[in-house]
Amino acid sequence: MTDISATSPLATPKAMKWTGFVLSGLVIAFMAMDVTMKLMQLPIVAETGQQLGWGPETGLPLGITLLICTVLYAVPQTSVLGAVLLTGYLGGAVATHVRIGSPLFSHVLFGVYLGVILWAGLWCRDARLRALLPLKR
Repeated sequence: MTDISATSPLATPKAMKWTGFVLSGLVIAFMAMDVTMKLMQLPIVAETGQQLGWGPETGLPLGITLLICTVLYAVPQTSVLGAVLLTGYLGGAVATHVRIGSPLFSHVLFGVYLGVILWAGLWCRDARLRALLPLKR
């Protein structure tokens, strides 16, 4: 693995890197809370799952899946894979809310908001991703 020096075009400015860590940390914290609730099999998880059309037994497998995706996102070497997998997970949440007719801005688009924050955090902290997906001025 090559070292990226401060003079390299792939260097990450300190403020941008910290912004990325904060945004990613917010996503990881939210996902960790969701994972914890699912793995503890809290009654609210089963109740909410039923309201969404999911059986009460789906909380644990979803929690394990979300845990794996979140850990992959949190580890720098696998963060892009984790981001892709979390995007798919969030897409399923969006589709579920669309299917049952949830309110658009608060429920349906919540997964989209989280996905945007997830990718923005990764983009800010990973110079290789910025090189792959540059923003044009």
